[in-house]
Amino acid sequence: MNQLLAMRAFVRVIETGSFSRASDQLSLPRSTVSKLITDLEKHLGIKLIQRTTRVLTPTAEGLDYHRQALRLVAELDAMDNAVRGHKHKTHGHLRVDAPVSFATHLLIPALADFHAQYPGITVALGISDRAVNIIGDGVDCVIRAGKFEDMAMVSRPLVALEFVTCAAPSYLQRMGTPSSPEDLEQHHLRTGYFFAGSGKSEPLIFERGEHRYEVGDCAFSTNEGNGLKELLLAGFGVGQHFKSIVQADIEAGRLVPLLQDWSRPALPFHLLYPPNRHQNARLKVFIDWVIATFAVRQ
Repeated sequence: MNQLLAMRAFVRVIETGSFSRASDQLSLPRSTVSKLITDLEKHLGIKLIQRTTRVLTPTAEGLDYHRQALRLVAELDAMDNAVRGHKHKTHGHLRVDAPVSFATHLLIPALADFHAQYPGITVALGISDRAVNIIGDGVDCVIRAGKFEDMAMVSRPLVALEFVTCAAPSYLQRMGTPSSPEDLEQHHLRTGYFFAGSGKSEPLIFERGEHRYEVGDCAFSTNEGNGLKELLLAGFGVGQHFKSIVQADIEAGRLVPLLQDWSRPALPFHLLYPPNRHQNARLKVFIDWVIATFAVRQ
């Protein structure tokens, strides 16, 4: 039995809760992963996992062994990468997930710099405004927008993106220009965003001093950032998008900023990853690069 490989398989099975997902992430047949766990249990003389047809549950001994195995595997990975030394020798594969607008307009254009620094690291970038299961889906780290409430993850603050209220010239020619949030609510079409998980629509938000005004009931909405931009460009109504995302369209005259004496609070973005992966060398250099590239300057 290759005990180190068996330990890696055991750690991944516990993290994912599935032999199938663990086998996919380790690029091993499911039968091999199952045999590795069985051989490890025989070697230790204890039951590590209670198996049923639907659920895998670690035993008390299994949980204790998992904590120790996780630490050992991380230390061995760190030792290997320390010996390899130079950053260009850091190699391996990363699975990263990011929201659509952030990924397509900010992260992807910057990835050429990361690749130039670390050519030995390959990246699989999941692009979706829907949150993934970091552990279950085998994701190394994610970039997420909004409030951070998952205490099981390490959170590193990145940039806070400012909003701009805008509409296409074709819409303004057809419907006129709103003079206030109240005018927008009473006489104009709105284009907005809805959350895929809940179906809940996000209102347009306007703040000025102590005053706050929310305008909902969008005539057209989408659950994806690039889709929202396209709806605005097509003239389906007044909406709010990240200023950095639509700035080129504003400068080209394809979108017109509106109600500029009102603002919407900037949306913070965070980088999240499980705390037990901080010694993964390829993830560490990616985290350092993302923070250096996008983090809020204090």
